[in-house]
Amino acid sequence: MSDKLENAASPGLFRVFSSMFYDLWLVLAICMLGVTIDAFIWDLPPDERIQGSHFLLQAYLLIAPMFFFTWFWTHGGQSLGMRSWRIRVVTLEGNTISWQQAIIRYLAAFLSAASLGLGFLWIWIDNDNRSWHDRLSNTRLVVTEKPKK
Repeated sequence: MSDKLENAASPGLFRVFSSMFYDLWLVLAICMLGVTIDAFIWDLPPDERIQGSHFLLQAYLLIAPMFFFTWFWTHGGQSLGMRSWRIRVVTLEGNTISWQQAIIRYLAAFLSAASLGLGFLWIWIDNDNRSWHDRLSNTRLVVTEKPKK
């Protein structure tokens, strides 16, 4: 671990889940945008609408949340919820994570959640307070300092 992260505090589960709750609302809004556009397209007269299934909507609902998180994580290390709760995701050296790490972290978070949350609860027994998705992506969460007034 880097010297600049040696004294960095790791956020507790309450803070992590709180930031996830904030981000959930933003992701739901992004998904609702796609659903609204899809509903508008399917409400057009049959000769004006795109024929086929809702494949584009399904692809959008899979890709948009991933892009939301990975973009924020690779551009400053904080989603909007993480910024509100002063959490930043960084590499083990304390730098901004790469796109590869962000995608691995995002996909591995599903593993953490799908195991009834064990991947998140892992931080209680991990020596470095890292979740499964942090371990798999070689990242960690740190608490940022309060902004100076």
